[in-house]
Amino acid sequence: MHELSLAKDAVRKVERVVWEAGGGRVVRVSVSVGALAAVSAGHLRRHFAEAARGTRAEGARLDLRDEDGVGAPDADALRIDSIEIEPCLPAGRE
Repeated sequence: MHELSLAKDAVRKVERVVWEAGGGRVVRVSVSVGALAAVSAGHLRRHFAEAARGTRAEGARLDLRDEDGVGAPDADALRIDSIEIEPCLPAGRE
């Protein structure tokens, strides 16, 4: 359940960034996992895919990078490092 709530929160943040950027489909999301986050990569991937269903992030690749610094301020959290967005094409330009 821990990974599901983290995944839902990440998808909400990704959706907000995409909306602020003017839309498009999310192709890739790169996330750093804090050393103390106690997150299973496999579970997080599955829950991210589940949370992204029906959003612009559906089908996006989730790249995870483990952080080593246990003394970092966000060592117990996930941090979205980057979001790759495929721009929307104007109508008739597909």
